[in-house]
Amino acid sequence: MKHYLLFYEFVEDYAEMRATFRKSHLEKAWAASGRGELVLAGALADPMDTGVLLFKSETPEVVQAFAKADPYVVNGLVRSWKVREWTTVVGADAAVAVRL
Repeated sequence: MKHYLLFYEFVEDYAEMRATFRKSHLEKAWAASGRGELVLAGALADPMDTGVLLFKSETPEVVQAFAKADPYVVNGLVRSWKVREWTTVVGADAAVAVRL
């Protein structure tokens, strides 16, 4: 399994807008977590302008599909998003453990 980071760039008034869509967004996120795809997710603080979601998957398509259907993206709370493969090398869940 590989690790992928999904970065969300939020719109300026994200904090005020999210209440309407938060329940459906969290339901989608917890469902992905239950399937073992989404490992961790949340917004960066001070300022709350970026979201970071860590996925575990064989391909980036799982992550892209999540973003395209996420209520935050669909309803305009996310200005832009991108998926980056993260080569993890240290830790119990590292995709490519490197021990010296």
